[in-house]
Amino acid sequence: MPSPHRQLPLSRRGFLLAGAAAGTALALASAPARAVGARPRPFGRYGSPAARLTAQTLYVDASGQGDFTSVRAAVTAATGSGWTLVIAPGTYRETVAVDVTRTEMTWLGAGDDPRDVVIVYDNAAGTPKPGGGTYGTTGSATTTVQAAGFTARHITFANDWLRADHPGISGTQAVAIKVQGDRSAFHHCRFLGHQDTLYADSTALTVFARQYFSHCHVEGDVDFVFGRATAVYEHCHFRTLTRTDLTSAPYGFVFAPSTAGANPLGYLVTRSRVSSEAPDAYYKLARPWVPSSDTTARPSLVVRDTHLGPGIDAVAPYTNMSDAFPWQNQRFAEYRNSGPGAEITVPENRPQLTDVQAESATRAAYLGDWQPWKEAC
Repeated sequence: MPSPHRQLPLSRRGFLLAGAAAGTALALASAPARAVGARPRPFGRYGSPAARLTAQTLYVDASGQGDFTSVRAAVTAATGSGWTLVIAPGTYRETVAVDVTRTEMTWLGAGDDPRDVVIVYDNAAGTPKPGGGTYGTTGSATTTVQAAGFTARHITFANDWLRADHPGISGTQAVAIKVQGDRSAFHHCRFLGHQDTLYADSTALTVFARQYFSHCHVEGDVDFVFGRATAVYEHCHFRTLTRTDLTSAPYGFVFAPSTAGANPLGYLVTRSRVSSEAPDAYYKLARPWVPSSDTTARPSLVVRDTHLGPGIDAVAPYTNMSDAFPWQNQRFAEYRNSGPGAEITVPENRPQLTDVQAESATRAAYLGDWQPWKEAC
């Protein structure tokens, strides 16, 4: 996504990403997994390599008590469809890609909390590649999921690239995860980064990938939930971060959908909340992303039954990414939101669904015959 602001100076404290003054932003858990010392084995309720869940279960443990010490190695070994990875508590500093052939894969974090299992790396769009050139936004992703039927539970996906550490790099997009596969579900997961944290996308313009995020936590500053997927965010917490390099609003934008014009459904945010470390009204709720690769895109976002904290600019919650594609021409709407950031002071700046329209803005309408909310979490 475009970067409209200068670099954000941040400090690194061990394995903690945060502004030094804010303290709470992007806490990845400075101590790995309290569960490790509390259990006789690192896999807890998921058994051990000696007593597998199924024949297609692989155990990952950085300390060597599993089948593999890295998530990437386990994914490489899991060829075909239907594999389960049980990941022991710890920090896995690596990039991982699940290609289109590895369908119906499940990753289970074996800790008590998603903070216990962290998959993290620190590439940005402008980071030089070993063979020349730079990674670009897509290449910056710590984790990439292209396969259909992917499920993750109780895992933190992070990109801890810091602007302050790289003042000479202008490409500050740093993706924690890029999800492109249809029927991708994330339950009780965390997504941590700054710009472009969660890339909910599809494999092609003509592919309408369905994705579901339940009881998840997402942090960032610029366009940190973006892409063209048909994605439902239910019972999620979106946290906007403070910035010390800027003295005026806006600091950033929560959502930047790029829904294809032919896709009737983009992002649905329901029964969630948006909080902020920044001053009141310093964040926009959304802006439309119409990429140069698809100038026919008509970004779609519905936010309903969601609490919007004071960090959201209630007077003008939407803005343009490009004046050529004003947000008023896109598909943005709200319904029965609450909180100071949801106050309707200028009605024309806050399109609202009617009660009849709201009947079609549901997870079932967006996801069709796929019902991931019925899966045990």
